[in-house]
Amino acid sequence: MQTAEQLLAIIHDRGQRGLPLEDVYRQLYNPGLYLAAYGKISRNDGAMTKGVTTETVDGMSEEKIAGIIALLREEKYRWAPVRRVNIPKKNNPAKTRPLGIPTWSDKLLQEVIRLILEAYFEPRFDDHSHGFRPARGCGTAIREIHYTWRGTTWFIEGDIKGCFEHPSCYSVPVPR
Repeated sequence: MQTAEQLLAIIHDRGQRGLPLEDVYRQLYNPGLYLAAYGKISRNDGAMTKGVTTETVDGMSEEKIAGIIALLREEKYRWAPVRRVNIPKKNNPAKTRPLGIPTWSDKLLQEVIRLILEAYFEPRFDDHSHGFRPARGCGTAIREIHYTWRGTTWFIEGDIKGCFEHPSCYSVPVPR
């Protein structure tokens, strides 16, 4: 079996060349990807936060990875509900925003899937795209605008306040 680095490099190359990504589900059987995912998320502050179960990063083991993979092979893995908590907003601590906290197993599997999809799609994104990408964000977008843009006719700036709290924001009416 290929190491996680080899597999992600192959997937990255396929993305770069515009080739289709095949057998994604089968890649979830590679224990090396879970170890790579563990390395990325185990140090996060939320790693010790419990979801709807008592499971946290403390219970991590190769047996747990093998168990997740066995459930995936049998197509019996089931995502657990997330624990919903309200946390204070940074710019206004008097207001809160909802946060969903998944179980540790779900976090780990989500990170494995993210590693695979990021390896494939990252080389396909435009260099001017900054949102939700590794080593990119608002700061890199502002730097690019400052140092490379020479003239601007208009900007569109928006704030979708509480959009996902209101189904009408993301549901599309069906024409009759």
